[in-house]
Amino acid sequence: MLLTKGFEIEVYTGTPQGEVVGFSDQIVADLDGFVREPDSRNVEYTTAPYLRYEQLLLALVEPRVRLRRYLKNLGDYTLMPGSTLALGGSDRFFRSDPQNPYHTYIEQTYGTKVVTASVHINLGISDPEQLLRACRLIRLEAPLYLALSAASPFLDGQITGSHSTRWQMFPKTPSQVPLFLSHQHYIDWTGEQLKLGTMQNVRHLWASVRPNGDRRPYSLNRLELRICDLVYDPVALLAITALLELRLLDLLASDFDPTAPSISVFSAAELVEITDQNEILAAQHSLEAALTHWQTGNQILAKDWIAEHLEMLKPKAKHNGSLCFLLPLQQILDQGNEAQQWLKACDQGNSPTQVFTSAIATTTANENQLAADLGLC
Repeated sequence: MLLTKGFEIEVYTGTPQGEVVGFSDQIVADLDGFVREPDSRNVEYTTAPYLRYEQLLLALVEPRVRLRRYLKNLGDYTLMPGSTLALGGSDRFFRSDPQNPYHTYIEQTYGTKVVTASVHINLGISDPEQLLRACRLIRLEAPLYLALSAASPFLDGQITGSHSTRWQMFPKTPSQVPLFLSHQHYIDWTGEQLKLGTMQNVRHLWASVRPNGDRRPYSLNRLELRICDLVYDPVALLAITALLELRLLDLLASDFDPTAPSISVFSAAELVEITDQNEILAAQHSLEAALTHWQTGNQILAKDWIAEHLEMLKPKAKHNGSLCFLLPLQQILDQGNEAQQWLKACDQGNSPTQVFTSAIATTTANENQLAADLGLC
């Protein structure tokens, strides 16, 4: 059994030299399947939910092929990896829709801290209580997915000291989000936040993971993992998604609940404190972060924790046919995520500008080759 899976992909547009340039108003008007973000310099597309990873691969790449072709018609423009304004531009907000009052609120409240690119991974779970149970587990382990995906060590041409500068600076909203112990708890909590004004609408829950659906908070049908930096490489993204799906399938096949007294030595409130701190550490050090294990309280490196999950879940992956999509995770563990590779290049004497422009060129070449292999060119 597999779950349905889909992505929301935010990506920057700009020049091969790393200048981020906004075209989202034109893109949304001229191309099907793309939507605006509050700032015009990035644009979002969403894949339909699929069961099979082969379908997801096509759904990830095809819109970018169309978008690259469109940008080429506008001039020497391209798409770029990374999750922050790596080489400059964080001093100013470029509104994509000046008449949108929600965008006005976002600009005035958060500024360019929200002008980031990321991937949101959605997995279908139709039963609301099972979904909230899944959200509890993945909330506690979300730092592991951030550690795998970190891709934002630069901001305005400088090394920031964090592997995920995006998650380090992104305004988690509301500032305090509990583990939702039931669907009714989530409904009641959301209503209270709307009354207090800590959320402007039901979408204004910017946490690492949240329940999602057609009529939040009442009608829910999927888990949305929001913590990941933009994983531009589709093969790497599918590997991270396979790990997440296998973890959820393992959970759903049991009555395991991370908040049960027999499972963790911590209370629900303590678990929130632990995972919030783990998120900070994962944003700083990604795979090398020393995290607190939510069950035992022991310290464990993120890469070792992920390796344990990988070994535990390989038999299930082999059984359901997703093992080949899971295995690329080992390369990330061995060679480092994108942020770590970029920082290693800086350690070898390259500037952030040199590293990032090289990454743009490499990403473009790799995607063109993949598109050709998939018959999309």
